[in-house]
Amino acid sequence: MFRWGVLSTAKIGREQLLPAIVDSENGVLSAIASRDLSKARALADRFGAPHAFGSYEDLLASKEVDGVYIPLPTSQHVEWTAKAIQAGKHVLVEKPLALDAKDIPPLIKLRDEKKVLVCEAFMVVYHPQWIKVRDLIAGGAIGRLRHVQGAFSYYNIDPKNMRNQLDLGGGALPDIGVYPTVSTRFSTGKEPIRVQATIERDKTFGTDIYSSIRADFGDFELSFYLSTQMAARQVMVFHGETGFIEVFSPFNAGLYDHHRIELHNQNHTEAQVFRFPGTQQYRLECETFVRAAQGGKDRAFTLEESVLNQKVIDAIFRAGDKDGWEPV
Repeated sequence: MFRWGVLSTAKIGREQLLPAIVDSENGVLSAIASRDLSKARALADRFGAPHAFGSYEDLLASKEVDGVYIPLPTSQHVEWTAKAIQAGKHVLVEKPLALDAKDIPPLIKLRDEKKVLVCEAFMVVYHPQWIKVRDLIAGGAIGRLRHVQGAFSYYNIDPKNMRNQLDLGGGALPDIGVYPTVSTRFSTGKEPIRVQATIERDKTFGTDIYSSIRADFGDFELSFYLSTQMAARQVMVFHGETGFIEVFSPFNAGLYDHHRIELHNQNHTEAQVFRFPGTQQYRLECETFVRAAQGGKDRAFTLEESVLNQKVIDAIFRAGDKDGWEPV
């Protein structure tokens, strides 16, 4: 069994990844680390982990851990990913891995030197609904793809939340802008050439709180909006010449809507509904990661793909400061 260690007691870990690890078929939760040992011990006891550490360094030095999950604040992802690789651990790190694409290639070099698996935690690429979207597009179910439309929003004005703290890597684009971009890239196998963007920032927090984005993929366009201060919504639509595919809860399936996609015909007179009840995308992510780390043929999200996705986010930020197109 693959032995997991977790750096920090962050909410995403408590609510999603730790339950997924505990329920997985090929991994066990071995250790929790926190700068507050009592917090680490309490969470370890809650999930049945035998080891608790009062520092991240102590966990990375432990022989009881094969790989780590890192849900630290975004601004600390690159630093602790590098330290974990140096310690010889496999690494699953929360998105976004970095705040600038140029910070990822050094991690690729380290990964190759230490011969470990390092992945950015995009759980969506393991969900069967997204694999179905990709297969439908590739199979010509909607003909030539012309436009992808998306939205992702929620409302959060808590100044203590890291998403509203600029120095911790907060903001809508780092937190949720990565999802429309990665899911479009995953589903189509295409990369954007250039982008346009309008970005609004919070006057108090300094973080980006609203963006409207247009991305030119050459054969088709992607347009989407994001916000951390709007009513909660998620949707992605892939519109082709002979039909369209709508994904109703694209990123948090089961929370915003059911695990379902709809394929509509050209005249909007017929629709096929594909449902994926009970799917646990975080568990699928963890199990795939472990199989890949142990030398299996499963395809996990690579750091090379992380570079490409972050380049899009970087270009969007640049485009928000100018009129017109910005190359990716």
